[in-house]
Parts: sequence; C-alpha cells; structure tokens
Amino acid sequence: KTSKDHLKIHKMKKKVLKKQVRAQHTLMRHEGIECISHATQSLVIANAGLGNGMSRHQLLRIVEEYGLVETLLMPPNKPYSFVKYGTTEEAKKAFDALNGKEVTLEDFGQNIVLYMNFVEKVLWQNAVPTSFPPGLMVIEKIISPEEERKMLESIDWIEDEDMQNAQKTLKHRRVKHFGYEFCYDNNNVDKDKPLPGGLPEICDLFLEKCLKQGYIRHKPDQLTVNQYEPGQGIPPHIDTHSAFEDEIISLSLGAEIVMDFKHPDGRTVAIMLPRCSLLVMAGESRYLWTHGITPRKYDVIQASELGLKVGTITADVGDLTLNRRETRTSFTFRKVRRSPCNCIYPSVCDSQKGQQRQVQPSFPHNETEASKLEQEYVHRVYEEIARHFSSTRHSPWPQIVEFLRSLPKGSIVADVGCGNGKYLGINEDLYMV
Repeated sequence: KTSKDHLKIHKMKKKVLKKQVRAQHTLMRHEGIECISHATQSLVIANAGLGNGMSRHQLLRIVEEYGLVETLLMPPNKPYSFVKYGTTEEAKKAFDALNGKEVTLEDFGQNIVLYMNFVEKVLWQNAVPTSFPPGLMVIEKIISPEEERKMLESIDWIEDEDMQNAQKTLKHRRVKHFGYEFCYDNNNVDKDKPLPGGLPEICDLFLEKCLKQGYIRHKPDQLTVNQYEPGQGIPPHIDTHSAFEDEIISLSLGAEIVMDFKHPDGRTVAIMLPRCSLLVMAGESRYLWTHGITPRKYDVIQASELGLKVGTITADVGDLTLNRRETRTSFTFRKVRRSPCNCIYPSVCDSQKGQQRQVQPSFPHNETEASKLEQEYVHRVYEEIARHFSSTRHSPWPQIVEFLRSLPKGSIVADVGCGNGKYLGINEDLYMV
C-alpha cells in the first residue's frame, strides 16, 4: 500500500475512535454505565437502537454471525443496544468486525455506522408491567375480515365537500362525522343540529352486538371516522365530559396501532390495539385518563408474537422491536349527553369546573407534630437511601434523567441543590440556572 493509503486508513481509524469515545461519554452521562478497555462478554452498540430505526430482527442477524448471543437488550427510544455473547472471544470477534462498520437500516434505507464498546455487565432495570386503566377493555376480532371490508368501503372520502374543508384543518388525519359533527374548535357537538342521515346502516348489527354483550349501555348516535396514514396521529385528550355519555367505543380497521394513555399523576400505559379489535373506554379510563396516538411511522412493540395481540407494551428490553405502521381507520361511537356530567372526577370535568371544594393546606400545629413530620419524611427517607447512596452518587438518578430529557427544547431549569442530577449536564438543549 502507498503512503496515501496508509494515511487514509489512519484518518478513518482516528474518526472511528473519536466517535467511539463520544459514544462512551453519552452512555455514561445518560445511563451511568461505564465502558471499559479490556474485552468482556458484553458490548454496547451505538447507532443500533430502536430509537434510530434498528429492528430487533436485523440487529440479531448482524450480531449472530460472530457467536452465540445469550442476550440482546434494546431499550425503548434509545439509539444503542447491548449484546452478551457466550464467550469473551466471540465478543472480541464481533468488536473487531463491527466497530466502524457501515450498515443499511432495512426499514428506512438509511446508512448508519456502528460503534462498539465493551461493558462489564448490563443491569438494566425493566419497568414493572403495567395494567390497563380502570374501565378500559380491548376485545379482539370483534368483526370478521368481510365485515371489516364492508365497513371500510362504506366510507366515501371524496363525496363530501364539508369533509374536505374539515380535512384542511386536521392535517394529521382524515375525518368524517355522522349523527352530529364534532367541533374541534371547542371539542364539543351542537346538540341542536343533527346531521342528516344518522349513522350508516352498516353499523346497526355491530352496535346491537355491542349492546347485547354489555360493552355499552346506550345506543350511540354519533360516529367519528378517522383515517391515519403512517406518521399521523392525534394529540393526547379526554373526550369532553358534557358532550358524551360514559362509554366510548372505537373500532380499529385496516391495521393495528399503539395508543398511549396517561393519568394526571404521570403514569403512562401504551396499549396495542390489534386490527379488527374494539376499544371500550368507561369510567376512569374515559373520564380521567388522556388517550392519544403519537405521530410516527413505527411503533415499539413486544417482539414475541410480533406484539400484535392485545396488551400493554412493557419496557422489557429483551423483548422489544419495531412494527411498521399501515393505514388505519377508526370508527369511534359515542352517545350524545343531554344533561350535565356528574362524574366523580371534577378536576377534569367541564360541567363541574369551579364547583370543587377548596381544600386548605395542612400545617403542623405545634413542635411535636413538626418533629414527627421531619422524622417520617426526612430522616426515614435518608435512612432508606443511605444503603445504596455510595453506589449512586456518581451517576444521575434515572428519574432525573427521564425528567430532564422529557422537557421541550429551550426550557429553563433552576438547580436548587436537590441532587442527584450529577451537575445536570444531561440535556444540552436546556438552559440551566
């Protein structure tokens, strides 16, 4: 080889090393996981995560070429993955072959470069499996493929000029209303202006079935049909309390989708809605939890059985992959409410806003009560964390990392000394005070 070739190779190696070191710093800063210089059975692979479009199937095929893969962990929404081989020699073989290697993401057609680092071991703590919000049900295969076809064919997206006008205001999906038009400017319906024609006749048998099975108590008189292309979604929301009765049901046609639910206290649940399934929201899930669809072209799902069955999407990093979205049409049925809502969730109820009883803050009345509060909520907490403080004080705590990374770009964060954000250099898009 000529000196020019040697120089070119040297520059390439230098570039790979620089990226490799950057990946080390990112992992340490975000997850508190330290990369090491000597070979082990475990590797972290930067640029090969669910967060940047690498599917489990493709990555497994790549890493299996170099030995027996004992574990492949792919954390949700992260641009890196972890692989553990049967032996250190196999891991070293993979490191030598894959570090700095360019591969093409099968689902995106985009070229990426893999950067490898050894780690001692990966102790990734999975989130506790979540349950459905109270009052929520998903019934699989509630209609046949033939019934699905007929319902989809019954919707004419071209004929209605009003629909086309509405479509301009709803860039994230196509929408059509029956029975009553849902007004998105005030999230309500005009109960005095029913649409001509009522609900499509093709829905009658299906709704009778839902009544007979006890999924709903009132026969719906309002239908909203939404069509979502890959990459489209709907913001998190609660259907207006005063507009509709308790049960709201939604039929998924054409494709499956992952829907996100969130409680006011911050709890979140991602739920797979399979094709031809019925979502039933009643009680707490209808009145208190928001529901929405994140606009994206791929969903993170359970890898087992392709995740296309009913269930919550857990954070089991050993069983996650990507699922390409397809065109999905939802038929959402509601019963228009004729009286104010009297639910038990006044904080989110438009009928009861301003009627909540003002609760006065509770303060200790004397030194003895104050001392008990300090003992319970200060001293006891410190005693609980003291046992593992030495092992966590060098790394930012996971919930602090999650909080800082969830903030919008340009947010201002005041550091008032609560720790342990480990100096809070976690999200470079924030202004720290």
